[in-house]
Amino acid sequence: MRPFTFERATSPEQAVSAYAAQPHARYLAGGTNLVDLMKLGVETPEHLIDVSRLPLTDIEPAQDGGLRVGANVRNSDLAAHPAVCRGYPALSQALLAGASGQLRNVATTGGNLLQRTRCPYFQDVSAPCNKREPGTGCSARDGVNRDMAVLGHSPQCVATHPSDMAVALSAYDAEVELLGPEGVRTVPAAEFHRLPGDTPQQDTVLRPGELISHVTLPAPPPGARAAYRKARDRASYAFALASVAAVLVVDDDGTVGHAALAFGGLAHRPWRARTAEEALRGAPAGADAFRSAVDAELEAARPLSDNGFKVPLARNLAVHLLTLLADSSTATAGPAGPHSPAGT
Repeated sequence: MRPFTFERATSPEQAVSAYAAQPHARYLAGGTNLVDLMKLGVETPEHLIDVSRLPLTDIEPAQDGGLRVGANVRNSDLAAHPAVCRGYPALSQALLAGASGQLRNVATTGGNLLQRTRCPYFQDVSAPCNKREPGTGCSARDGVNRDMAVLGHSPQCVATHPSDMAVALSAYDAEVELLGPEGVRTVPAAEFHRLPGDTPQQDTVLRPGELISHVTLPAPPPGARAAYRKARDRASYAFALASVAAVLVVDDDGTVGHAALAFGGLAHRPWRARTAEEALRGAPAGADAFRSAVDAELEAARPLSDNGFKVPLARNLAVHLLTLLADSSTATAGPAGPHSPAGT
């Protein structure tokens, strides 16, 4: 690990100012990803700004009936919060699926969004990697690519984004609030992460020095049922081969009144399934319509040599989850805990 300097921020504004004075700085909160990458030599910041003690730890009602979550809220606290379990069960489920209890007790909401790919070539400083060192090539494209992207990848990068939480936030139409040198701005969670294109080293739309301060969840649609499901190599904590977060409203006539669907494990960012959502609106809420809509979304998939299995895996996962939600929407809905298949 290379030498670096360190300071502890006293306010969000002071943190942003400190970053502006140190162009090679990084913010440090839980450190569950950044510190590991520093040990590997992947991340080499010259200055660390500790933001872990900033007063961004509240989960409070938003003006529209949703929730406003501080960037320093720990993953364990967010997953167990009654308002999250009741109104946003897919978020709670995603957090519980994402890491061990020890990691959830340290990892923060903002840090979870900013975690970087677990592509082994990215983490191996001896391997060519455009994300780590632009212009050197993508070792994964013709290498071991079983875990890599099937959607939205480019010749420059085929890595996937690892966050479970970000997939659920995308499906819930959450917004990410950013504080930077130019003031405050908000970005839809579904657009916060980037596809690789020709600049795979840029994971997000963050501008230099910007700090995540809050994540805001809008009020769920009336009658919505939601859940998160994840397929992985082992039942213990592992990154997703494919995952899906779904929010579904079935109208009284049995048709889909609202559908939001996001995939994880398939792309460089959580993949909001806009094509499938459009196909589902007004369609009969059943397996045939769900399968047709998801197939239309996955037509854009371009599997690599070893990961073609991800396409049927994602399809089956999404169709199964949507069918469960549609079936549960016809039953009397009780309070949904974090392990429930659906929530109000």
